[in-house]
Parts: sequence; structure tokens; C-alpha cells
Amino acid sequence: MSAGSYSYRAQSKILKPDHPAGSCLVGHLKSLLASGDKEALTELLQNQVKHVDAIIELNNDDWMKEPTAVIPPQVLLGLWTLEYTQELTSPLCITCSRGYAECVRYLLHRRADPNAAPGGRSPLHEACAGGHDDCVHLLLEHGANPNKCSDDGLTPLHVCVMNSSLRCAELLLQHGALVNETTDATQDSSLHIAARLGLLGHVDLYLRHGALINCRNDEGETPLVAACTGKAGDEETRLEICRLLLKNGADPEAQDQQERRPLHHACRKAESRLVELLLDAGVDVNVADYNGVQPLRCVLQSAEIYRNNKPHLTVCALLNHGARCVHPEAFGKVLRCCSGVPDVIALLYNSYLSLQICSRWRKDIPEDVFQTHQAFYTAFFNLSGTVRSLQHLCRFTLRKHFGSQCYLFIPLLPVPPVIKDYLLLITEQSSCLL
Repeated sequence: MSAGSYSYRAQSKILKPDHPAGSCLVGHLKSLLASGDKEALTELLQNQVKHVDAIIELNNDDWMKEPTAVIPPQVLLGLWTLEYTQELTSPLCITCSRGYAECVRYLLHRRADPNAAPGGRSPLHEACAGGHDDCVHLLLEHGANPNKCSDDGLTPLHVCVMNSSLRCAELLLQHGALVNETTDATQDSSLHIAARLGLLGHVDLYLRHGALINCRNDEGETPLVAACTGKAGDEETRLEICRLLLKNGADPEAQDQQERRPLHHACRKAESRLVELLLDAGVDVNVADYNGVQPLRCVLQSAEIYRNNKPHLTVCALLNHGARCVHPEAFGKVLRCCSGVPDVIALLYNSYLSLQICSRWRKDIPEDVFQTHQAFYTAFFNLSGTVRSLQHLCRFTLRKHFGSQCYLFIPLLPVPPVIKDYLLLITEQSSCLL
């Protein structure tokens, strides 16, 4: 409905903008919604709003634009503000958004239209968005369309975006919701949305109902990529979602329009366990995206941002799977982007046979960072011109021999665990510069 046009489905009491009853009614309605007094709200809707499908206009600005305009006798006016907006709703939408099941039941028994969407979203959208499964059940039992699109191109399944909405999603699917419908704006499927938001239960539900595991949105992202880029939820949940997607046939090498794979996104957030999961799935550890950025460079670029994720663990996993180390001449750039994470510097230093440390690299380290980690960097630059230990040379030779299979063969060697950890660079910290 465009601004300036009005719709009202019943012969209700006319409330003009200068009529005190207008603001009184809406004020009473808002008060009851805030308090959750369902009995009083039902009474108000029964006695004051004479038609269950009344369209309530919460904001209207035409009276401000045209002070002398005559308000059409079909309009039920509500709260007046100084905003140039128009917000339409209905009693059923209001009660569904708040989860007032008894009010919803009453309105539906009075033949309220479960598919009416004066404000662009149906009552089913409102109930699902709030995770009110009892309201969703009532609406579906009274003929609500589980696939109705909002004005924004979202189905009710698309707005099930909280863990508490899992039961809502189950009810929708039981009543014929199409699990592979996509949003108009981004072409995201319900599986994309659930994976990105870290909703493990939803992901499992959609997969069991035939969700397309490798469908792509308008950015070329698959649900696995969406899960790796998501920021909602904890790392453990995202890990379980990715594991579930891979188990159900997700392509671990699927790339988006920028040719970024799931591994690029996992490395950018330094989520080492997710990186190891993807590496175990056989992904290419040295694949480059459209801009020529490889996974190792991704983690180095964001190491300081995600230092709490212990980025050196991600670097270690990549190196043990055959990631090509930074060219020695570019080591100064490494110091510029992750000098605040000495564990990463030590790990990279010990991945070379021999690295000629240049005094000019000192200027690549911010002064405050150098002062914070003064002991480490003093020891680091004191290694300039020194010869690496025989122990390190033996480690480098073995690692070169095993190549990208270090993670597989070194654990099989008949040597003590402490030596295996040394060979796999697991024990490397900022204090280990051998």
C-alpha cells in the first residue's frame, strides 16, 4: 500500500486525527501489548475493533503534509508521530508477533484472515520471526500459506532465524513449506541462512527434508561457504554445522564469485579446528582466490585481529599439509601484518632451512609492538648471521621429505611423542627460536 492510500475492511468507528479517541485507543492497545494482558487485549479487540481484519495504521503523515485534507471515512487511524512513514498492521499480526496464542485463537475463530499482510508480512511471518510455535500451529491449522512471500521476498521459513524457531520450521515443513525457496534479494535458501547464523538444529532439519546441499546464492556461495563466513554462534557450533554439511555431500572446494573457497574463509578467521576439518576433506592447501591470495596469506593478514583464536595453530596446520611458506624476501611484510603475534613469527621462522634475518626489518615492527614483545624481538634479531642447529636441520630434512604428508607420516614414526611434536612444529612458541 503506497503512502496516501488507505484500506479498511469493516464498518469501524471513525477516528480522525484531531479526535482524542484515536490516540487513546492506540495508546491503550500499545499498553496492553507491552504488559501482555491477553484477556484485556481480547476484550479491546472485541469491543473497540469491530472487525478482526481491521488494518491499523500506526504511523501516518498525510495530515502533516496536507493539514486541510479530509481523512477518508474508511481509515482507522492510530499513533501520530512526526515521521514521514506509514506502518500498517492488523490485530492478528500484532498478537502473532507477541506470541499471544489465546488472542490468536480468538481472532481466528472470528474468521480473521491468516494470510492478510497489510504491512508486508503475514501473521505467519510475525509468529515465526518471534519463535512462537503455538501461534504458528494455530495459523497453519486455519489455512495460513506456509510459502507466502513477504513484500521483501521472504517466506516464513526464511525468518526462522533463532534457535527458538526450530519448532516453527518443523511445523512449516510438515504443512508443505518448500525448503529450497530462495530470497528475492540475495537468492539465499533456508539452508544458507541457517548455516550462516549457526543454527545447527535448523541445518539438520532442512537436510532431512531435501535441502540442496550445494545450491548457490547471488554471490556464488554454497551453504558450506555461508557457514564458514558466518559470525553468529560459537566456533564449536559452526564446526559441527560444517561437519554435518560435509557428511551430507557438501563440496569442500566450492568457490564463490571471488574464487574464495571455504578454506580461505576459515583461515581468515583463524579457526584452526575448522581449517583442519577442511584439510582432512582433501582441499588444496595452496589454492589462490581471484586476487591471488592463498590460505596461508589469509591467516597472516588477519592474525592480529583474531589473536585470541591462536592463529599460529592455523599456520601450523597449513604448513603440515604442505602450504608453501612465505618467500624469504617478503618476510618483512609478514612482520608488518602480524608482528603482534610472535608465536606466528617463530613458527614461520622455523619452517625455513635457513632465513637471513635483515636488520631493516626492525622498521617494519611498530614501536609499541616491539616494546610489548621486546624479549622476543631482541632474541630474534640477535639470530642474524647465526647458523641453525643440527636438530633443526634434521627436522627440516624430514619435513621436506614428507612434504604435504607431514601430518600423516610423522605421527607414524617410532619416536617419542615429544619428538613428533617437534617435527610437526606443534611445540613452537615465541620462546622457541632454534
